[in-house]
Amino acid sequence: MSAGRSVRAGRRTLEIHRPDKVLFAPRDGGDGNGDGEGGGEGDGPEYTKADLVEYYRSVAPYLLPQLRDRPLMLERYPDGVGGPRFMQKNVSAHYPDWIARVEVAKEGGTVRHPVCQDTATLVYLADQASLTLHRWLSRTGHLDRPDRLVFDLDPSGEDDFPLCRKAAHHLGELLDALGLPSVLMTTGSRGLHVVVPLNGRHGYDEVRAFARDVADTLAAAHPDRLTTAARKKDRGDRLYLDVQRNAYAQTAVAPWSVRARPGAPVAAPLAWDQLDDPGLHARRWTLADAADQARTDPWGDLLRTGRALGPARRRLDALR
Repeated sequence: MSAGRSVRAGRRTLEIHRPDKVLFAPRDGGDGNGDGEGGGEGDGPEYTKADLVEYYRSVAPYLLPQLRDRPLMLERYPDGVGGPRFMQKNVSAHYPDWIARVEVAKEGGTVRHPVCQDTATLVYLADQASLTLHRWLSRTGHLDRPDRLVFDLDPSGEDDFPLCRKAAHHLGELLDALGLPSVLMTTGSRGLHVVVPLNGRHGYDEVRAFARDVADTLAAAHPDRLTTAARKKDRGDRLYLDVQRNAYAQTAVAPWSVRARPGAPVAAPLAWDQLDDPGLHARRWTLADAADQARTDPWGDLLRTGRALGPARRRLDALR
């Protein structure tokens, strides 16, 4: 068993336990679910827990603004991506007191979600083998009012990314026509997310209904390529415009999160003009090079000012 290692993270020094523990082995790549989603054998380099910690330290300046004040759900792989997956919402009893928490009501009790406010928390979660961070679309002060709207462009197959590009272009053009700025990110899995900043004054039901109407409008314009059908059997080979993440207590993968897929791909923000790069695909950036993409600051200040949905709703109704 490998010895621990101390890492400086902001004002704190943390002990990394078993830093040489292999999380991504060359012959691994499954997601621990037994559903085949994570890929197969043989592709991708080896990455250890120390590599994961160093990656999250390197992207902290870009990731933390996307996490602050948001409840998290952690996707953990204590035995590496070839082992079991744990989806964790509740803060464990052994978590240090300096990690922020938020208590959220649920049927029959409450859930105490971790909240990542600083680099030390990010490093601690990486030491817990939290590969992927899934965040709420609202913040702790206003849990019922999201300030992000997410469209998940989910192609039917691994090789359908060209359709994903076209769908993103169509969606971006429609959002522009509605007066809503948007940003783009790879999921690190198969598709893309298009994210719209909101002013946080609308409830989840209103936001999801608006997102559904946008998706329905787009699917009606391209019925042979796009669908809003929730059941896979009803989609055929069309791309699914998924808006279900825009519901209370649902989460979306956080930008710059590592995914449990072969090669350790990352959910990476990109600029709209990168969408036509012939080398682009959903797993284009990995733990090895995503920090370089982060330093280009592809989103810039585009998420700083959220929009109201009222004017966009009136424009959408006029189009339908």
